[in-house]
Amino acid sequence: MLSRTASNLFWMGRHLERADTAARLLDVGQRITLLPNTEAGYQNEWNALLRASGTAEVFASKYGEATQEKIEEFIFFDRDNPSSVVSCIEKAREAGRIVRTALTSQVWDALNVAFQELRRIERTPRAKLDTATLTDFTTGHISTVRGAINATQLRNDGWHFMHTGYGLERADATARLLDVKYFVLLPRIEFVGSGLDTYQWQVILRALSAHRAFHWAYGGDISAARVADFLILNGESPRSLITSLYETVWHLEGIARRYGDSAPTSARDQARHSLEALQSRDIDMIFDEGLHEFLSWFIGEIGTISNRVHQDYLLGGA
Repeated sequence: MLSRTASNLFWMGRHLERADTAARLLDVGQRITLLPNTEAGYQNEWNALLRASGTAEVFASKYGEATQEKIEEFIFFDRDNPSSVVSCIEKAREAGRIVRTALTSQVWDALNVAFQELRRIERTPRAKLDTATLTDFTTGHISTVRGAINATQLRNDGWHFMHTGYGLERADATARLLDVKYFVLLPRIEFVGSGLDTYQWQVILRALSAHRAFHWAYGGDISAARVADFLILNGESPRSLITSLYETVWHLEGIARRYGDSAPTSARDQARHSLEALQSRDIDMIFDEGLHEFLSWFIGEIGTISNRVHQDYLLGGA
């Protein structure tokens, strides 16, 4: 496969997952604003979401003070924000258009429908749109595209590149959402275990469509350790760090097998190394290390793997 084709398929997967993450960030912010502030107050939840997406400086330079309306505009509609839903869906659709012959008609149709419906939403007066509408639109269409990919695409190297993009982006997104909860939202250590703490963990689970799955796996009691274990180390959890990284390793191994002995393997080897380092930890070790410190390490590992995928396969790609 040409590096240009591989690059577009890889980034199509990443941008679709990134659009989904942006919508889930909006959902987190909207749900948390439903809870009254504590007497002491806590750091602004909308600023926390900007920090999670890595776009706080871009937002501040254009919009100034953070409000819900401004951040909804920035995270969903703003083309100056490379991680907005509009930007990501447009980039995913353009990547798909460039490699149209590598996609089935069902995948292309699902991408196109999402793109056209996005145009319709952009023309709708903002006053008629609420956060739930924007979130449901995004998660619904992204799920449809991914369902078409899994149902109709050949399990060839292109399929592996798409899912490598999905896996890396999902791992990064889950880590950033966890970091927002633990490092940014809670105001002081004495709030750990409080009603505010529990509510925020529920918000994270619901934003990741994992609330019911968590209760199936762990029962009714929500605690920081249980939720973190579910979203980091539980291999049955579809959005956990370990599941996303395991699937990334599996797809990189699939690419290496297809390209034979001459295939570069630095990305696969790095992903294996990161997975082994993650598997060697339990949740007590992670909390002893510090959840924020652990998540910072993990995000760095995902960045290294992504860079090596680029070096191994995508140089020269569009």
